[in-house]
Amino acid sequence: MRKTLLAGATAGALLAFGAVTPALAISDTSADLSVLHGIPDTPVDVYVNGELTIDDFQPGDLAGPLDLPAGDYEVALTAPDAADASSPVLGPITLTLAANTSYTAVAHLTEAGDPTATLFTNDISETAAGEGRLTVRHVAAAPAVDILAGDTAVVEGLANPDEATLDLAAGTVSASVVAAGTTSPALLGPADVTIADGQLTIVYAWGSLDDDNLALAVQTIDGLYSAPGGVNSGTGGQLAQQDAMMQGGLLIGGLVAAAVLAGGGVLIARSVARR
Repeated sequence: MRKTLLAGATAGALLAFGAVTPALAISDTSADLSVLHGIPDTPVDVYVNGELTIDDFQPGDLAGPLDLPAGDYEVALTAPDAADASSPVLGPITLTLAANTSYTAVAHLTEAGDPTATLFTNDISETAAGEGRLTVRHVAAAPAVDILAGDTAVVEGLANPDEATLDLAAGTVSASVVAAGTTSPALLGPADVTIADGQLTIVYAWGSLDDDNLALAVQTIDGLYSAPGGVNSGTGGQLAQQDAMMQGGLLIGGLVAAAVLAGGGVLIARSVARR
């Protein structure tokens, strides 16, 4: 069964993997974790602390958000239906989760095409009224890229596994992406994307350029700002959605579109913990 979340894990942290809900509050003792599978052509089983927690996890799938007690978790990816985690495809790796923090763990390829994993911290700090936040994460086996607004690069040299985050006025904008240091031809776009008020949109470029299987995954987190009459969850609570993985020209353009409004103001992500 595709992406079956197994119940019956004994530890409370593992039980959280089997109880995915559309909205979870982050407490002073827990963290919020989503998991993205970004290694092409490699379905896996996921073991956490030695227990099988996600069965037949498919490339491009997103699990979570998961509400977990703060602490260390040992994660290993194995071939589907492996008897145990003794011969992992990737890992075991240790994920250290701090309380009151939102994370996404991504299994992906390095620029050279080797399997690896990166733990990203999601910026769920409050946005201003009328603004949304876009985070772009490069987790593909591909060289660095530039993001253009017209013929001007507003994000330069975005490389695997870096990310760029921008707070933008809500609305629809357009941009294109090119190989780093060039202005043409456009590898992707130009295309439009909508920036939603009070929402964090995270776009992941994953796959392999050489194998011609580059793809996009999109994760959204609501509640960064609420209009008058609403409740702002801030960093103490997160309304998270598990979006369908979206591919194609529109979203690949959306990967970079918000840079038009950024005026070159790029915030390279907080901390990226590698394996």
